[in-house]
Amino acid sequence: MNKRRRRLLAGVGTAGLASIAGCSSLDFIRGEEALGFEADPARVTDSAVAESGYTESRTDSDTIVREFSAAGQSREVEVTNQLAEYDRGITVFGQRFRGALFVVLSTPQVDLFDRTFNPVGEMDTDELIEMIQERYDEIGDVTREAERQAELLGESREVVTYRAEGEFLPTSLPVSLVDLTVHISEAVAVGDDFVLCVGIHPREIDDTDAIDSLLAGVEHQG
Repeated sequence: MNKRRRRLLAGVGTAGLASIAGCSSLDFIRGEEALGFEADPARVTDSAVAESGYTESRTDSDTIVREFSAAGQSREVEVTNQLAEYDRGITVFGQRFRGALFVVLSTPQVDLFDRTFNPVGEMDTDELIEMIQERYDEIGDVTREAERQAELLGESREVVTYRAEGEFLPTSLPVSLVDLTVHISEAVAVGDDFVLCVGIHPREIDDTDAIDSLLAGVEHQG
């Protein structure tokens, strides 16, 4: 995943808020300090990663400053999302590349002044895929394809697959624009956060079983 895509997926829930870090709500109301909220990490267990054939490629946090209006005033809020990436290589034209990707995003949720500031919890997968397209213009021609139930965080959840076209492979290859399958889970409320999972792979590969193994292995560390 390139830097741009990492920012995209880390930013899916950037309007969200959660655990207080460093100042009080009263200070926020007065405008004396920014209010900070940070998600707890969500990761895939080692056993599930091994079963899927993927490997962990990156874990990171992403902090973004946003301005929100509350109680008739505008204040800055710091939002920290947690991101975990897993991938596996494929061989194309005799060269090995990262050809399948699974991402776990943990983004804060909070009700402040009787308002919910993170829209992720109310979005369906069609809205989430639209958000991905808006932030990552190399993915296009998206068509909803199928729905299934898969285990995520201990319960059966809806996962929707989409057919898409995108620059998933390096542009140096003779064919860099490929047909993709995108798997998106519903956003799950857990602790003070929402957890969302995205899987991407070329349509030539059926990685559904591996994606489902990774989904079943997701743990929230809050």
